[in-house]
Amino acid sequence: MSKRPPAFKTSPSNPAIGEIQTLPSRKADMPYAPAIRVTAPGDLLFISGATPSPLYHRHPHDLSEHNHPVGIAAQTRLAMENIEGILAHEGLTWTDVVKVTKYLTDMRDMDGMVAAMADYFGDWTPASTTVCVNQLSTPGARVELEMVAVYPSK
Repeated sequence: MSKRPPAFKTSPSNPAIGEIQTLPSRKADMPYAPAIRVTAPGDLLFISGATPSPLYHRHPHDLSEHNHPVGIAAQTRLAMENIEGILAHEGLTWTDVVKVTKYLTDMRDMDGMVAAMADYFGDWTPASTTVCVNQLSTPGARVELEMVAVYPSK
């Protein structure tokens, strides 16, 4: 098992909770953490919702940073690449993911989204929930994915 990098910041009230920032220099552009690591009682990583937009983007939103492809497969791949960067930063892989929550703005996009996700997960199938929403926080996004991963035992 590879050594995990230190958390960017630890919760002042609970040292078992660490904020993960894969690009600390861009922290000012993010109103939330891309992921949170929990080391006790388990060793979990909670990954914030990722859209097809760059993981680090300005808030309030600068529309020039949110130029998404139209197709759901391409949007899903961009969101998965954002998550893959977080997993890699933490020394984890897709088979460490135990839960996925998928948000779609159109349920007719489910098959295209699932097919694109399979390119990353292969035959690994974490627990999953899909929710249809009216709109996502990122302008033009049709999909948002959040995940929970488990670090291997020490």
